[in-house]
Amino acid sequence: MAKYRNKLPQLEGRLFVTEGGIITTLIYKRKIDLPYLATFPLLDDPKGREELLLFAREYIDVARRYGHGIILDTPTWRANPDWGAKLNYDSDKLRAVNEQSVEHLLALRDEYETAQSPMVINGAIGPRGDGYQVGYMTAAESEDYHHDQIECFARSEADLITAYTLTSVEEATGIANAAAASGIPCAISFTVETDGRLASGVSLGEAIERVDTATNGSPAYYMINCAHPTHFELGFATDAPWMKRLRGIRANPSAMSHAELDQLTELQAGDPLDFGSRYRVLLRSMPALTIVGGCCGTDGTHLAAVCEACIENSEYV
Repeated sequence: MAKYRNKLPQLEGRLFVTEGGIITTLIYKRKIDLPYLATFPLLDDPKGREELLLFAREYIDVARRYGHGIILDTPTWRANPDWGAKLNYDSDKLRAVNEQSVEHLLALRDEYETAQSPMVINGAIGPRGDGYQVGYMTAAESEDYHHDQIECFARSEADLITAYTLTSVEEATGIANAAAASGIPCAISFTVETDGRLASGVSLGEAIERVDTATNGSPAYYMINCAHPTHFELGFATDAPWMKRLRGIRANPSAMSHAELDQLTELQAGDPLDFGSRYRVLLRSMPALTIVGGCCGTDGTHLAAVCEACIENSEYV
């Protein structure tokens, strides 16, 4: 039975950290080849599993050091049919690796969880296509496409699923409906361009409002990932009701556009202290923010800087 599925602790007001940029860490720091940026095949190899454990332990250490909870992601952002087919994973192999990804994290939780640092197991979902391009499915097509992966997590001990790097209202709506049908909470995480809008041109606020309207507000909360704060802050409206639905930020430390980042051959880690200071400002301007983490280019140093900068905002430190 899932430990936190019926009462997600990250909704209760205390600060939770997430992991940082797994893909950039493994490629640039660990020198691991990741075809199609997929991390889930590492679960099929003992050395790969050890790399995933090392990665997660870095953030568990930060969470425990500062007395925060942590949301642990399965390495399954690419573990869906289209990307799986490119890596010779059929539906049976995808189902097995999604299930294995949860067991992988449960072992970490059994070893490291404390009362002050609860560990939430999150099934990570990615977009059908490229995370930087406009989605092309209807909501019904998205629900059907993502159903099998979400159902795997619903049958497991995962506490929730989060769909990251979404650019489409329709794909987000389908994922939320699939999660509701499977009986597992979901979070929706959009990414935005340098103008603060989704790749489709839709504003962040409109995207959240449209998904909530189409799903009767079924997502547990919304997030932003894979964008610099100077990008998504352009779309903020502090007094808007939708801002109260925006609970998590997993930012990039680089202010480069997605197109520019795609062309790079070296890590863009930015300044961790600057990164942390930006989260201090975000905590003051975002009424519902309780989930802080990183995306491309971030590691444990960035998350520690965030925790240091946000100490004054948390009664749990």
